[in-house]
Amino acid sequence: MTILDAQHLLTLHCAPAKDALDGEEVRRLAALLPLWRLEHGKLVREFRFADYYQTLAFVNALAYLAHAEDHHPELTVTYNRCIARYDTHSVNQGQGGLSLNDFICAARADALAERA
Repeated sequence: MTILDAQHLLTLHCAPAKDALDGEEVRRLAALLPLWRLEHGKLVREFRFADYYQTLAFVNALAYLAHAEDHHPELTVTYNRCIARYDTHSVNQGQGGLSLNDFICAARADALAERA
């Protein structure tokens, strides 16, 4: 399947993943999500908000999304920001890596942030 833009990612849902994406595919998909960066094998973005209430509202919405997609980010939450880190622990025989699920959830997190 060829994913051409972030809007296409929003139409997809997470599914069990066995193999990590190769480096070329990771870079191609990362280019579709310019607010995210690759850091230590994870897809990472910092979200900033006006106050703690808005930060927690976003975190709660992201938690709902994670539960619905059964794909959970690592979150760091402070007063006015949330850092989300996605990777897939189950790929590469439990060694981890990035899967399509990470990019689907990152695109959905971007959509949540746009509405926040």
